[in-house]
Amino acid sequence: MTSALNTQEARDWLDQLESISQPELFSRAEAMTVAGHGNVITYSRKVFIPLTKLCRDVCHYCTFAHRPSELHAPYMTLDEILEVARAGEAAGCKEALFTLGDQPERRYSAARQWLGDNGYGSTLDYLAAAAKLVLSETSLLPHLNPGIMNAQNFETLRPLSASMGLMLESSSNRLGEKGMAHYGSPDKVPAVRLGSIRLAGEAQVPFTTGLLIGIGENRLERIDALLAIRDLHARYGHIQEVIIQNFRAKPDTQMRGKPDLPLEEHLWAIAAARLILGPDMTIQAPPNLRDGSLAQLAKAGVNDWGGVSPVTPDHVNPEAPWPHLEKLETETEAAGRHLRQRLAIGPAYARDVSRWTDPALQTPIRRAVDARGLVREQNWHAGSGDKAPEFMPSIVTGRDPQIAVSLGLVEHGEELNKKQITRLFTAEGSDFDHIRAFADELRQDRVGDVITHVVNRNINYTNICLYRCGFCAFSKGSTKSERGPAYNIDHDEIARRTVEAWERGATEVCLQGGIHPSYDGNTYRGIVRAVKAAVPQMHVHAFSPLEVHHGATTLGLSYEDYLADLKAAGLATLPGTAAEILSDDIRDIICADKVNTNEWLAVMRAAHNVGLKTTATIMFGHVEGYAHWAVHLEQLRKLQQETGGFTEFVPLPFVHMEAPNWRRGETRSGPTWREAVLMHAVSRIALGGAIPNIQASWVKLGPDGAAAMLQSGVNDLGGTLMDESITRAAGGANGQIFDVSQMQVLADSLGRPLRERSTIYGQSIRKMATVE
Repeated sequence: MTSALNTQEARDWLDQLESISQPELFSRAEAMTVAGHGNVITYSRKVFIPLTKLCRDVCHYCTFAHRPSELHAPYMTLDEILEVARAGEAAGCKEALFTLGDQPERRYSAARQWLGDNGYGSTLDYLAAAAKLVLSETSLLPHLNPGIMNAQNFETLRPLSASMGLMLESSSNRLGEKGMAHYGSPDKVPAVRLGSIRLAGEAQVPFTTGLLIGIGENRLERIDALLAIRDLHARYGHIQEVIIQNFRAKPDTQMRGKPDLPLEEHLWAIAAARLILGPDMTIQAPPNLRDGSLAQLAKAGVNDWGGVSPVTPDHVNPEAPWPHLEKLETETEAAGRHLRQRLAIGPAYARDVSRWTDPALQTPIRRAVDARGLVREQNWHAGSGDKAPEFMPSIVTGRDPQIAVSLGLVEHGEELNKKQITRLFTAEGSDFDHIRAFADELRQDRVGDVITHVVNRNINYTNICLYRCGFCAFSKGSTKSERGPAYNIDHDEIARRTVEAWERGATEVCLQGGIHPSYDGNTYRGIVRAVKAAVPQMHVHAFSPLEVHHGATTLGLSYEDYLADLKAAGLATLPGTAAEILSDDIRDIICADKVNTNEWLAVMRAAHNVGLKTTATIMFGHVEGYAHWAVHLEQLRKLQQETGGFTEFVPLPFVHMEAPNWRRGETRSGPTWREAVLMHAVSRIALGGAIPNIQASWVKLGPDGAAAMLQSGVNDLGGTLMDESITRAAGGANGQIFDVSQMQVLADSLGRPLRERSTIYGQSIRKMATVE
């Protein structure tokens, strides 16, 4: 008998699945897998810590559980645990997998004696102490497999682990009958296990579960178990992965004479799981239990290999050593997929740690991952001065069909929607290579090979600000010294710096600053007049939409009226800063008191309407996701199609080192190198030529990083700056100036011409004067 949880639906699913030929079944499963996860298969680099091999259950296939007489001690000591954890940390592991027998103290006096002698009331109390030790002494994140637990147990252990797990194995009560695999194992009663999985959902614990197939159950019972998992996940959303593990007969067990599960049956169960659980679920199969068949597992629906250890054996399947990571990568690539490391907490849950983990765990998780929730795999950070990684052509020829279709649409002049743009940001391997090359072809078609720049100077007139943007290390709350001295320079100093900039060859001054409590709309007018009085020919590129908003509202003027007034005073263009991410759910987190999305767009629209060109920016790599990047690009494209007022788009990677919200553990550590490259390339593709110029911020990327972007869709290097201070305040290490001679060296290295431009991409007034 099955569990009777979903018996009729299980029969319907079985009829449907068995009516499909195996090639068609696997094809559907693979298409669904790629739709949900792209061409990536994940794994976790872990250490396996068998806290105790004592167990009160007597599963007939198990070699993990031992009697006390077979062990040198009932439990690993804390010193032994820490030694294993530190060895794993040294080998690059991120996960400490704690596996243990279920409630051994309820069966063995030796377990009760050891726990009592060492001051613990239960095995779970000791597990809590061990997990706490690993968390405090290493960078590893615990994943706990402690067996059956109640609500209080989950509450106690949740702050000490990134995730937990319990294999359902089967929903069939029949397996508990005499002579069957679970006979004599009270913790393997399906209702008990499903109850524990339900409690994990109520506790909001990212949870791993799965099936052990080939232990006496049939296909109908497997489907019934999958439906039970599906229903729990639909209710709580907590199932981070489902393992479809194949039975292998082991010596010295009651099932040693049973046949191993055939590969064909394993593949069928994986495909069934994919179709039942859907494209977004992570389906895992242990790679060490199917040596040589990984490509077939991937094509059947697998997108995760689970934990793989370079340090410790698989204590549950000791006869099957973990594959070497290089071999695992090679076999994964042979399947047309890219192997990528994850944490113990699944990527979707790592992207939403505020909901799914205890506050104490959120900071290390955020700092370890990219916007997908996968481990940062290259040691590059924006603004740090890190050398840009080299581009290595992918040896994986498999393409993501959705990405290929999107690039084809753009090639035929069609616009991409939010979903399509978002998908481009997930690109790996050959898709990444194609996107870079395609973006650079678009750059060449639309603006040619010339690399442009402007000679300018930044003048940040005050770093005192009323606003509390979480990412800003530049602003000071008052005239007191906070992270460096506060300042508010006067008109004479602005004029002096303007004259000095002109004498050094600048054609533009870029003026921005904090929102000083004494500033109103007249202040900004006065700044413009000071510049124009000092050097009438100087192009005034000034005031973010936040400053315009502040100036207009303090004078009771509309944006258009106020901007027309500034234009009459000599303002020529506006920088498109303060955009950050044009989604209010993100702005509420990083800059709640700043202008909202509609206000930012309204200022830009007003500027364009009065004849002022502007730039546009995005600050990315903190708390947002790829969908937010897509929405941002869509918003800019739509406004540009309406007004035509944007001259350039400037991606600004988040420089995290001194950012207050990063120091508080609230953000990721900026974008990864892959993400930074894709932001520049995808913006070229997604903006569809509406904004012709894409700029690389050498301040954030460094010269070698900027050079890489110039081969990925970018055509402009921005300004020489002379006095860059905002990125430096955030910990940036790429200097205050990038002069024309340095830019020329960079352009020469790429075999492309360099040209000085005006702020609005015409001929520089200096060059015009030379021609005349």
